[in-house]
Amino acid sequence: MAKIIADYQFEAAALARGLGPVAGVDEVGRGPLAGPVTAAAVVLDLARMPAGLADSKALTAARRERLFVEIMASAVVSVAHASVEEIDTLNILRASHLAMERAVTGLAVVPGFVLVDGNLIPAGLQGRAEAIVKGDARSWSIAAASIIAKVTRDRIMVDLAQQHPGYGWECNAGYPTKQHLEALQNLGVTPWHRRSFKPVHNMLYQEVSVTS
Repeated sequence: MAKIIADYQFEAAALARGLGPVAGVDEVGRGPLAGPVTAAAVVLDLARMPAGLADSKALTAARRERLFVEIMASAVVSVAHASVEEIDTLNILRASHLAMERAVTGLAVVPGFVLVDGNLIPAGLQGRAEAIVKGDARSWSIAAASIIAKVTRDRIMVDLAQQHPGYGWECNAGYPTKQHLEALQNLGVTPWHRRSFKPVHNMLYQEVSVTS
């Protein structure tokens, strides 16, 4: 299978239809048991394009950090979140869409068109967006958004790890690794854990069963 390489074709097609400026939007943090879901929206400057834009998951941490600095210096960027409470109230998909809508709304320029990673368009972006499956590997704008969101959320989880040591959030970013699941059993549930997620819910239910 041929390797997918990100480029500017989706942005160029929208610009050719007079729909600029074009923003790419992506989110990270759907799978973790703890922490917010974080989204970023990015409008790139074609004249100051950082080299090597690609899906954040395909990059080393050092490469992501370097590109983060370059994107922040050359593009219009907005970052937004949906809280743990919103995730538990709305469900993770709707919370992810809320974070993406907030990121787009927070841009210093109003985009004429938005490229969204995935197969669904958030309700607030309907009529002016295109959903692109594996968009973070296909569109430079979405790839840039994925890098900004990933680095930002990882930094948040490193900070939270200082407040709640033992869960390994500085390494696992809140994903359900063996270390995290064992800490959940041994240390209990923190305010940053998503109570609607099964391992956390089961842990709380177990505690209620034991104490009742």
